[in-house]
Amino acid sequence: MDMGVFIPIGNNGWLISETSPQYKPSFALNKAVVQKAEGYGFEFALSMIKLHGFGGKTEFWDYNLESFTLMAGLAAVTERIKLYASTAVLTLPPALVARMATTIDSIAPGRFGVNIVSGWQSAEYDQMGLWPGDDYFAQRYDYSTEYVQVMKELWATGESNHKGRFFQMDHCMMKPTPSADIPIVAAGQSGRGMQFAAEYADYNFVMGVGVNTPTACAPTAQRLIEASAKSGRDVGSYLLFMMIAEETDELALAKWKHYRDGADVGALSWMADQGGKDKAAGETGTARHINLPEGAVNFNMGTIVGSYASVARMLDEVAAIPGAKGIMLTFDDFLTGLDKFGERVQPLMASRTAMQKRAAA
Repeated sequence: MDMGVFIPIGNNGWLISETSPQYKPSFALNKAVVQKAEGYGFEFALSMIKLHGFGGKTEFWDYNLESFTLMAGLAAVTERIKLYASTAVLTLPPALVARMATTIDSIAPGRFGVNIVSGWQSAEYDQMGLWPGDDYFAQRYDYSTEYVQVMKELWATGESNHKGRFFQMDHCMMKPTPSADIPIVAAGQSGRGMQFAAEYADYNFVMGVGVNTPTACAPTAQRLIEASAKSGRDVGSYLLFMMIAEETDELALAKWKHYRDGADVGALSWMADQGGKDKAAGETGTARHINLPEGAVNFNMGTIVGSYASVARMLDEVAAIPGAKGIMLTFDDFLTGLDKFGERVQPLMASRTAMQKRAAA
């Protein structure tokens, strides 16, 4: 079971709250996070791409770094951990992203991959005149399919002559080719998103709902298994969770309540408005999922809250979900959260200690 960290490329991480830790993103912070994760044996780190924040009193995600340039810098100061950057497909041509990925692969050979962001928040693109209209909501995975096809051709052969609905390549050249396969990550939760992941990605991020319900994401992971069976490809789930751990269950739950009580209502309203613009979204789609009222304060990602022993037990339950190949963690406070995981939680996880023993043998 791989462990990953969803690094804080945007201000305040993944808590839309006035009472959670308040901080701005920086290279120094993310360098410290990724180097600490590497030191604790994490297998990967991923940075999102977000181009328009939610505002509110916390100015949530109004401050964001750029994903590829950040990961290029982190590639030069790490040795083992795999790094994933995110491309917002409406903003960068696939041939350019293929070259950017190859460049980072030359900095960190065999350690770089690309996360495909098809786009659910139109304001990110409208502000730059790049939003193609609301018909795009229903077409975004068709667009992303061609996008990935172009990149894969360039990585494999150094040339693409792709002729499609959205992209037309005419002896498009890209050399050198990368030193190893560039893995693709996706995050589709809808049926169409799962199909895209099953056909073109190596991993798909899966979100659960609820606090201390570690297997709530199992049905979504099962849908990916079924989609992968149809495509005939081995695509695994990376399961997304926030970890809040303290000495006792009571202390951890009190901290979680404190964050929820401080929810930034203005920022949450903005998120709800943007999520509601996708009229094509199904009940399992990302835009619907993140706005569910149970836990929108952290995008309704699965939340593991408790003592170090309780958290370790629940993460072992996550690791046992069929189709799971990794867990990607976020934290309320990333630096102290990583220390708590590495020093207090990870040694109690049977799924991690068994893997580390095999690696050392």
